[in-house]
Amino acid sequence: MKNALVTGGSGEIGAAISRRLARSGWRVLVHAHLQGQRADALVAEIAAAGGNAKTVRFDVTDAAAAAAVLDGVLGEGPIQGIVHGAGIHDDAPLAGMSEKQWHSVIDVSLHGFYNVVRPLLLPMIRTRWGRIVSVSSVAALLGNRGQANYAAAKAGLHGATRALALEVASRGVTVNAVAPGVIATAASASAFDAGRIERLVPMNRAGTPDEVAALIAYLMSEEAAYVTGQVISINGGMT
Repeated sequence: MKNALVTGGSGEIGAAISRRLARSGWRVLVHAHLQGQRADALVAEIAAAGGNAKTVRFDVTDAAAAAAVLDGVLGEGPIQGIVHGAGIHDDAPLAGMSEKQWHSVIDVSLHGFYNVVRPLLLPMIRTRWGRIVSVSSVAALLGNRGQANYAAAKAGLHGATRALALEVASRGVTVNAVAPGVIATAASASAFDAGRIERLVPMNRAGTPDEVAALIAYLMSEEAAYVTGQVISINGGMT
């Protein structure tokens, strides 16, 4: 059984990804930082359904803390799957955006990618098999008012994805990014009413966390062995 780490696994999309990977036979390490109880509940749910999961807690912006926790996890075996879904919003027009707003969003999504992937990469490469998927956003492709920080962070993941894919392609490791559009979650409900969704999305509906999870599960599978260096948007026709 292969180990997969899902950062941001306590969120709605992260939870859907964790459930889907567990059903696909992965042992899922559900990451949380401030939402440890939600991660624990998800792990219990996965176990009750016959899956294998464990909670891991650390701040992805803290390189030393992440490395320490991941070193302990590696003692149980290599992690051959990584889904980097950790991310935050802190929106404001750039002219009024504080340094804290700019740096905090980039720290979680982009620096968090480095802090998580780097310690796990060589052990993964040694197995000659691995899957790395980052959860980006359609905002990185189209931009979005008030989200220069978020769009920059997610677009940075696209560059890192393509570069790392080239570095590890000959080692049996694939690296891709998935860029969701409007996905029906508690966080998006207040920002996207039905009228706005109809204006933005040609399919006239929001996507679901399970639809995102299904795409990621494919990219994490053996069947996707020839897919690497790609940014795949799942957005109902927005781009």
